[in-house]
Amino acid sequence: MTDKERQIKNSFIYLIPLIVSGFLPIVALTVFTRVLTKEDFGALALAQIYAIFASGLANFGLTVVYERNFFQYRDPEKSADLLYSTLVFVITVFSVFVLLTYIFKSPFSSIIIGSSGHAALLFWTFCSTGFLSLKTFFLTYFKNTENAKDFTKYTIYESVLAVLFSVFMVIFLRTGVIGIVWGQLSAGLIVFSVLVIKFLKFLPFSFNWRILKESLKLSYPFTSRVFFGVISTQFDKYMIGLLASISGVGIYSIGQRVSYAVFSFMTAIQNVYAPQVYKRMFDEGEKGRESVGKYLTPFAYISVSAALIIALFSEEIISILTPKSYHGAIDIVIILSMFYGSMFFGKQPQLLFAKKTHITSLLTFSTIAVNVGLIIPFTMKWGAVGAAWATLLAGLIAGSIGFIVSQHYYRIKYEYKKIYAIFISFFISAVMVVLLRYMDADYYVRIFLKLVSIILFAYIGVRINVITMDNFMMVKNIIIRPKSKEAAA
Repeated sequence: MTDKERQIKNSFIYLIPLIVSGFLPIVALTVFTRVLTKEDFGALALAQIYAIFASGLANFGLTVVYERNFFQYRDPEKSADLLYSTLVFVITVFSVFVLLTYIFKSPFSSIIIGSSGHAALLFWTFCSTGFLSLKTFFLTYFKNTENAKDFTKYTIYESVLAVLFSVFMVIFLRTGVIGIVWGQLSAGLIVFSVLVIKFLKFLPFSFNWRILKESLKLSYPFTSRVFFGVISTQFDKYMIGLLASISGVGIYSIGQRVSYAVFSFMTAIQNVYAPQVYKRMFDEGEKGRESVGKYLTPFAYISVSAALIIALFSEEIISILTPKSYHGAIDIVIILSMFYGSMFFGKQPQLLFAKKTHITSLLTFSTIAVNVGLIIPFTMKWGAVGAAWATLLAGLIAGSIGFIVSQHYYRIKYEYKKIYAIFISFFISAVMVVLLRYMDADYYVRIFLKLVSIILFAYIGVRINVITMDNFMMVKNIIIRPKSKEAAA
């Protein structure tokens, strides 16, 4: 099997957990939205603000640095030192945060959610999010060793268990919205325990203080990035709750959950190309700049294709999944799909490779300034939809700044004509759908123009040599690969 065939095969393998972990929770909305209220989803979304913030601080930026340093310490013994030293530190800090959160859960809940009655929801949401972040180190090991099967297997296990436990608790035990969190926590504990046992069998425990200190030197700038990052990514929901209503947060949260499938899809694709990008950066020197640029073009097209489909058919998705009271999320899905689709360039590890991690804090601070400056007036004027537009505009501005700075320290020679064609067609199509909805155009007209947009995007794929007969046949052979050939490979 060639490198290209292996990467395409890994793409499909990495997409399996996306389909399961992304599709199942969205399908579960058909159940949850008919039992839980918009206010319930709003309270959960606000509790997640604290959970993401606190678990991010507990990780101390080591999630990102571990992925980078993995390629620096490839020797099995050093690899074990890196993994377990990082985990011991993160688990220790996480335990301290669990204790502090339990003690101060009521005042934290009053400040963030607006009522101390959601204190338990806030505490358990943090615990659930924390265990999810601990599992990430093991999944990164699988990803960087290109072990797509184990990555997929454990991600699917957790996703399926989380949905099953959550549905059981919410529907049968009538626990309310906290049942969603308990279900996720139960699944996270089970999968994390299994992974610990598995890794200890083939990678004996060892601790290396020197390697940990080196990792912390790189990671500490990311701590401030977590603080600023939560403001830039969660400030929208907090402002909706403060300036509009908690039910508005619930509507926004539903739209964000559906559109987040775009980001999840892009992350799944990133799991395929990221190891290759790092290898080319480390191994090819100056030639790697052009090599990486050409290598990333097909992945940009594939990533944006998911954003395009969800943006175009957001109306159909929301209408099928939720009752009419939640249909205010349709435009939010379109707008946030554009936001997530534009994040492709921000996923490239140029600053991390160049060891300029301190600059990420400055970039995040600039993102916050733009976010705050736009979200407050937009939310006051247009509510949840205004917050979505502000998030998109702030993301485009901050993303452009980040792109320029990243290119300054490590210039990737992108195929700009092809990249422009991909993103311009995407944004025009998505904005068109929003305008057609505001104009109250006939549904059949909207459907026709959506199909035209897909055909146009497919034509671009042909023109830039992403959609080719060779690639089609290669994908076909991988999907329906005969067992005899698979065994021979």
